[in-house]
Amino acid sequence: MNGTARQPHPLDTDERPRKKKHWLAWILVLLICGVLLLPLFHRAKTPQFPGGPGGPGGPGGPFGGGGSAEVNIAKATSGTMDIYLDALGTVTPQNTVNVYSLVSGRVLSVNYREGQIVEKGQLLAEIDPRAYEAQLKQATGTLQRDQASLEQARVDLGRYQDALKENALAQQTVFDEQQTVKQLEGTVLNDEGVVDYDKVQLGYCRITAPMSGRIGLRLIDSGNTIFAGSSSTIAVITQLNPITVVFSIPEDRVPQVQKRMVRGEALKVDLYDRSQAIKIASGKLLTLDNAVDTTTGTVRLRALFDNSTGTLFPNQFVNARLRVDTLQNALLIPTVSIQYNGQQGFVYRIKGNSIASIQNVMVINSEQSQSAVQGLNDGDTVITSNFDRVEDGAAISIAGARAVPGASGARSMPGGGQAFRPGQGPAQGPGPR
Repeated sequence: MNGTARQPHPLDTDERPRKKKHWLAWILVLLICGVLLLPLFHRAKTPQFPGGPGGPGGPGGPFGGGGSAEVNIAKATSGTMDIYLDALGTVTPQNTVNVYSLVSGRVLSVNYREGQIVEKGQLLAEIDPRAYEAQLKQATGTLQRDQASLEQARVDLGRYQDALKENALAQQTVFDEQQTVKQLEGTVLNDEGVVDYDKVQLGYCRITAPMSGRIGLRLIDSGNTIFAGSSSTIAVITQLNPITVVFSIPEDRVPQVQKRMVRGEALKVDLYDRSQAIKIASGKLLTLDNAVDTTTGTVRLRALFDNSTGTLFPNQFVNARLRVDTLQNALLIPTVSIQYNGQQGFVYRIKGNSIASIQNVMVINSEQSQSAVQGLNDGDTVITSNFDRVEDGAAISIAGARAVPGASGARSMPGGGQAFRPGQGPAQGPGPR
């Protein structure tokens, strides 16, 4: 009918959304293909150089001439190496004396300075001696009186014995006089002991240093009253020269030390500061303790040191190094050249054609920057740097070496570098950037 609008068919209304979904799916597929193909286009544009994996020059890096990683090297040499036991030690004086007063009295004077080096017999302090002088005088008087009585008894005994010979006196009288003489002899002997004792007490009024050493801080002052038997210390004296250091070693290393001590060898002990960078002193081992400390499984040792300069201070902590053996004709290489794969140590040894080769080694001992090893020969060359760019069978170049331009046997490399044929030395190129 004319004038009537045509109604849209349901299929016509669904056609447009369906076409739109088809276009979105095709766009998504094209994006995925582009992402997958992008690395292929990038690789096709990347220049390829001889040497295989690892970029230009092979495994060693850019322009390496068949894998020329630039490295430092060192030679394995034969020599001697000392074996040490390291331990933390404590400086311990051979003698430390606490000085006490053996008599009571008032302190008249203190005759030392704090921290002073005193000599044996030097006067340290003086106590008022008047009371002890009076006691000595009294004991001396008693002794003299009894000595006079003894002499009188001896004279009487002599007269009685003469009278007895003429039968003018009874035997009993002579016997009694003999016993009187013996009693007076005992009394005189007792008086002499009292006099000697009072002399000793009077001598204690002068307090002297019992040994040479450094005296500590002053603990008494003039005018103080001190008492005999008190726990108060007058002074503390420490012997500084010579001085000892006590340290501990594991119990399983004791037989090694004992064997050398039995042979009469003097085992050297070196002392270092806390950073183990500065050597403080050198001495010798004195003795071992007589028992193992069961809590730590160690044995204490004592070493003797000359301390004339006063470098070592009592109770100071030091790092002790006991030399227990010396390796003769040991093969020595830098410690930095040794790598580890689990428990196995190995090095990169350079063959004659400048090729790195893995060589297993056994580390016998390490001392500072060197290690004694087994598994190499004297004169072998090992790599000491740049291990992250070295692998077994890779060609290497030695840092600092220079190739002669146009030398026989050299071939040109991209970038103007030189690579040597096997047996003609390391290659020299632009090197890693």
